[in-house]
Amino acid sequence: MIKWENKFFEIDEKEEEEEEAILSQFLNEQQQNSKQNNYFECQTKFVNLPVHGCKMALPEGSTSKSSTLCEEIHIPPPIDNNKKFLANFPRLKIDELDEFAQTAFDGIKSLNVIQSQVFDQAYNTLNNLLICAPTGAGKTNIALLTILRTIRDNRTKNGKINKNAFKVIYLAPMKALATEMTSNFSKRLGRLGLKTRELTGDSQLSRKEIQETQVLVLTPEKWDVITRKSDDEELSQLVRLLIIDEVHLLHDDRGPVIEAIIARTLRRIEVFHQNIRIVGLSATLPNYNDVATFLRVESNARTFSF
Repeated sequence: MIKWENKFFEIDEKEEEEEEAILSQFLNEQQQNSKQNNYFECQTKFVNLPVHGCKMALPEGSTSKSSTLCEEIHIPPPIDNNKKFLANFPRLKIDELDEFAQTAFDGIKSLNVIQSQVFDQAYNTLNNLLICAPTGAGKTNIALLTILRTIRDNRTKNGKINKNAFKVIYLAPMKALATEMTSNFSKRLGRLGLKTRELTGDSQLSRKEIQETQVLVLTPEKWDVITRKSDDEELSQLVRLLIIDEVHLLHDDRGPVIEAIIARTLRRIEVFHQNIRIVGLSATLPNYNDVATFLRVESNARTFSF
């Protein structure tokens, strides 16, 4: 018997048992359907736990804790099922890359699942890309793959890199991130004899230093100022790859600056027929298709949202 709003209600135990039987049958059917479709399999065992005054079937290992302030439910992750699912997506081994590219991944045995899925478009094509993935998913390595592709296109037959034939521009929205990326790329690309330098409001480079640098890491505001100046045309003409980190900031107060940079880059491509590849990196975006269209990412195969 349950009291609710000063009224008493009888609970039919037989009806409760029938409901549990129906629920159990439904879960078994879902489990069978999941196996047939090769998706995540449902948990094989369930436990009935009290949740908000009702019994709920939750995966085995789940716990319920109630207090005067809240009700806490802990559901363990389906580790075994994740392993089965991820087995469908093989990870690319670093030793399968070109020999010079392996140098940049020294100490790493393989790419992760997301990087492996993007690899073909990032390294084997010159297509514009939009990569949407959570923080910590390894977008930096994806950016590195696109840089290595640019380097590969500027190598001679004997494997020597023509360092004066290209520039890579990496836009980072924060100075701290710019410093971090500069350190990361300096370490990895330095093994190939390439230089990475930071150019932000707190750091200045001479014209000679810029000429000697292959990868420039800047804030959007700094690159916006540079590309507006006619006396920096020599630098703009050498750009072959533009990587925009945190491109979802198009919706932020700094969006107009990023938008102007992209529009100016697209104009160079259309008017001067300059080969510039645009790669956008972002956290998960709800309207990634709109951003992809703006970046001239021409097909869904070149837009990745994880």
